[in-house]
Amino acid sequence: MHLPVLRLECIGLQIPVFSSETRSLKSALLRSVTGGQLRRQGGGAVITALHNVNCQIHEGERIALIGHNGAGKSTFLKLISGIYMPSCGRFEQRIRVFPMIHKSFITSGELSGLQAVKAHYLMVNGYLKGFESYCQGVVEFSGLGDFIHLPVKAYSQGMASRLLFSMLTACTHECLAIDEGFGAGDSSFYEQAQQRLQAFIESAGTLILASHSEALLRQFCVRGLVFEQGSIVFDGQLEDALEHYHRPKP
Repeated sequence: MHLPVLRLECIGLQIPVFSSETRSLKSALLRSVTGGQLRRQGGGAVITALHNVNCQIHEGERIALIGHNGAGKSTFLKLISGIYMPSCGRFEQRIRVFPMIHKSFITSGELSGLQAVKAHYLMVNGYLKGFESYCQGVVEFSGLGDFIHLPVKAYSQGMASRLLFSMLTACTHECLAIDEGFGAGDSSFYEQAQQRLQAFIESAGTLILASHSEALLRQFCVRGLVFEQGSIVFDGQLEDALEHYHRPKP
């Protein structure tokens, strides 16, 4: 078997909470947001968002992340994508993970759509070679036309979603980390976006998909990781993972 492209050993992630309102925050509320456990520390608090996470992911695997809201799925995606760094444990990465989890632009709203597209391309590739054809494809698919030259802050929510979706799905990637909660824009764009998303997923070498749609998971995934309170409680074949997830808790 090939070496794993991602290896996580005893991974923990603690997120400090700095707020003048920390003392009044309810533990249940914080758990619902992060999936972790709350402990007081000094004048603030620390959330254990991931705890003792162990798994290996090999090239070409199609993995479903399963669990209730706040169980740790999105945090796991952000960690393997490099958005979060682990607080403890060992994380080995032999492949670049592309996160399709952003719901907003990473650039200033003052920039034009064209400038936002260029910034994204530079962030992903580190150079501008091939940018012209990439940009043309993004503009055509999004349907923005000359609006691409206007500031992003002037876009409607639908226009902004179409542009962002078009940018993120315009390239192929070795490994995709996808949160199903990512939006694709207005209803008139939805069917076109679904077809594009399917082609985008199928073009990936390795896939890690977080979703509540079992039909979607069965369509694309073979293996399932079940999360509870920031930990992986089951790792196995997808159908076995779904059965474990639906098993009544004692």
